[in-house]
Amino acid sequence: MEKLRRVLSGQDDEEQGLTSQVLDASSLSFNTRLKWFVICFVAGVSFSILGTALLWLPGGIKLFAVFYTLGNLAALASTCFLMGPMKQLKKMFETTRLLATIVMLLCLVFTLCAVFWWHKKGLAVLFCILQFLSMTWYSLSYIPYARDAVLKCCSSILN
Repeated sequence: MEKLRRVLSGQDDEEQGLTSQVLDASSLSFNTRLKWFVICFVAGVSFSILGTALLWLPGGIKLFAVFYTLGNLAALASTCFLMGPMKQLKKMFETTRLLATIVMLLCLVFTLCAVFWWHKKGLAVLFCILQFLSMTWYSLSYIPYARDAVLKCCSSILN
């Protein structure tokens, strides 16, 4: 259980004790952080599903873009509860995740711009698709060798 807590909270330092690592990452207890992770993640998934359902209503593209973007932001914020906001930001902008992070954040902003300022529905849907792809690629960066496996799978399908 201790190893699981260390992995979920993003703390790899074996020399420092688990208690001091948790206290450094956040003033919240591990159970509280885990509960808020689940709450934010479920809210994010719910917002995304709600946004997709609202897409089929007349004029629902704006609601879709807003709820889908809020869902992705809530899902992204949920991991802040596990590892702490500063560690999350540091990990987001590591060289292995930098491109995925920038594309993901730009797609979040461009989705809302396409819907509210540019009034381009097709562009908003395209940015939502790019949000999904960039969020997936970003999430895969936390799983060892997952990106390599996806690339090999895609290249074998294309060949």
